[in-house]
Order: sequence, then structure tokens, then C-alpha cells
Amino acid sequence: MKKSLSCSTASIYSFSAKHQPMLEVEAGTQVVLETYDCFTNQITSSDTPFNSIDWQQINPATGPVFVKEAQPGDILKVTIDEIELADQGVMATGPGLGVMGDEINTFTTKMISIQNGKAVFDEDLQIPLNPMIGVIGVAPEEGDIPCGAPGPHGGNMDNKMITKGATLYFPVFVEGALFALGDLHAAMGDGEIGVSGVEIPGKVTVTLDVIKGQSIAYPFLENDDVVTSIVSKETLDEAVKGSVKEMANRLQPKFGLSVEDLTMLLSAVGQTQICQVVDPLMTARFVVPKWVLQAKKVTLF
Repeated sequence: MKKSLSCSTASIYSFSAKHQPMLEVEAGTQVVLETYDCFTNQITSSDTPFNSIDWQQINPATGPVFVKEAQPGDILKVTIDEIELADQGVMATGPGLGVMGDEINTFTTKMISIQNGKAVFDEDLQIPLNPMIGVIGVAPEEGDIPCGAPGPHGGNMDNKMITKGATLYFPVFVEGALFALGDLHAAMGDGEIGVSGVEIPGKVTVTLDVIKGQSIAYPFLENDDVVTSIVSKETLDEAVKGSVKEMANRLQPKFGLSVEDLTMLLSAVGQTQICQVVDPLMTARFVVPKWVLQAKKVTLF
């Protein structure tokens, strides 16, 4: 039986072990999470002024969900079953925001209508949708991490591969994991260079499960075609190196290869890709095709 949470009664602006669970579920439960957009639906027209927005209410996530079987050292397995989008999104940019922020003088917003499976940018441009989740994760071991920041707990990874059909794996740091998600995008490119994709409210259906007897330090993702490690660090260089090493450390004991042979293999088949370059930490992913694992008769978990 599905359980659900409404963003109007279960929104958080940080990932923290201090948050009271808004829902408790057994492992294997399917949960529907309604979400605000990343501005908590505060931008209602292209005329919404900068100073009318409460900038403390940015990147809300719906949750947290307490998964009864999850204990520190476990892995939380999150399968994304469905993403439903509202019929209107918004984009925004301004001075100091994103890669182009030093060349922008005015805070600007644009309302984006969703029509016939496209995001209508203007009368000439209709952008194909790639519905995805920007913020998704669990409570960290200690402290409060704003939902706008990524880290080992997940958070604002802005990884466009986090979409319907993907399965994510998170390290569990606290009892119950305290899972939450938000910040949906109707469309977003790798990097999210302007700080916003097509930000949009919606609903996400996930299945939450627990893997015992295995541990990870950073999130992983898999879909029908690939397996992926996701790492956020202060610089993009560090994030790239971290994502490669997390994948290598995961696969080496399974493949039974020397470090030298595994390095050559990953250099031949692996792809280093950027998730985002605009959050407090940079996020990169390292992608390995599943046929490589199938050839070795192993699985990621």
C-alpha cells in the first residue's frame, strides 16, 4: 500500500538527524512525495521582484521519511518509480548567480509552460522534457546541511540521471535514514550553469528499501544501462577524482583485477561527467556501462 506526504505539511530546508520524521515506513514501501519547486512556489509571474522572495525558503525537500529497518552502516536503496510534473515551471537568474553571474545585472525570471511534453521557452523554442530530481538524500551523521548543498548524504546533487527508472543507493548515517527529496526539474542540462533548470512542483513515487551487510561512503546510481558513482567536493577536480576512486574501490573486489588492470579498463570504458558546478560543492559522476559488469557476472550491490 502506498503512503504519501504533502509538501504543505512536511517540508524541510536542511538534512539533519534533528528533524522529526513525518512518516515511518517498513522497508519495501512505496511512498508518494508531493514537492514544491525550488523557490517554494514563491515566484508566480515574470514580474515577481527579487526582494519579495524569502531566500531562506529555497530548495525545500519533502520528508523526512523514517525507514524502520535502516541503521547506520546500511545502504538505503531508493527506486524512482514515477515523476509527475505540474503544468507550469519557472527559471531565474541574476547577478552573482551561476557561471554567467558576473555578466548579469538584473534579477530575471521566466515562467515556463509545459505543453505537449515540451517546456515552452519562447514562441520559437520548445525544450524536450527530462523530468529529474535535484535534491534527494538522507540525514548526515552530524550537523545540519542546507538542502541547497550536496555531500556524501546526497542533497542537491542536480544529477540529470536521477529520473524515472533509476535506483539510487545512499549511505545510512542515522537510524531510519531520514530520507527526503525535492527540487524537481522539467528540464536541466549538465552543469545547471545558471543555477536554475526549469524548476517545477510535482509528485515523485519512490520505493524505499534497505541493504544490510554492505556500506558505501557516497551515493551510487544505476539504471538499465549504466552504474554511476556520485561525489561532491569543493572543486570539480576533486569531485572527478573522488567519483572515479569510489567506483574503482567498489568494483575492484568484485572484478578480481589488479589496480593496474582495473585502471586501464575504466579508462577505456568509463565516462567522467559533470552534474553541477553552481552549488556550494561541485558534483561529478563516473559512469560505467552495465555490459562490463555483466561480462564479469557481477552486480553493483
